Amino acid sequence: MPKGRPNTMNNYGVLLNELGMDETFITPLREKYLQPITALLYPDLGGACLDSHKAFVVKYSLHEDLDLSSHYDNAEVTLNVSLGKDFTEGNLYFGDFSQEPTPVPKYIEIEHVVAQGLLHRGGQIHGALPIASGERWNLIIWMRSSVIRNQLCPMCNKKPELVEAEGFGDGFKPLTMC
Repeated sequence: MPKGRPNTMNNYGVLLNELGMDETFITPLREKYLQPITALLYPDLGGACLDSHKAFVVKYSLHEDLDLSSHYDNAEVTLNVSLGKDFTEGNLYFGDFSQEPTPVPKYIEIEHVVAQGLLHRGGQIHGALPIASGERWNLIIWMRSSVIRNQLCPMCNKKPELVEAEGFGDGFKPLTMC
């Protein structure tokens, strides 16, 4: 089976499209359940028009990835669900929207409770503090809107040049009308 890294910052985990879960699980979850919520909470980020995603599971443990440094996501809206195992510490933290990734001068800390999810703006600076013991697994869904990102790339703040890609690519695709 192919195995890509979940993203450029996490070393341990799996891309759910490699397991065949995009069309059978993640796409219906995004379209039927998450999109109505994001349409209400994030209308300015294309919450009603989230037409693609990247979904992956990441793993944190004492002898692998302990934490995740300050970053923002390649997404308009992110869902982060704590899948569990037993762990201590490892809270999430959030800074301002679109500030420089490091250092984060002021932030709020959120306890990440097993079986609970957290929706947030992909452009909001955030990270995960180190776990002190155990093992933590998280489901991450980066939800994207071609209506938003075809106007301005969220990573480089320039008008994108579209190229063919497999699957959802990075969410740039022919415009989908909402």
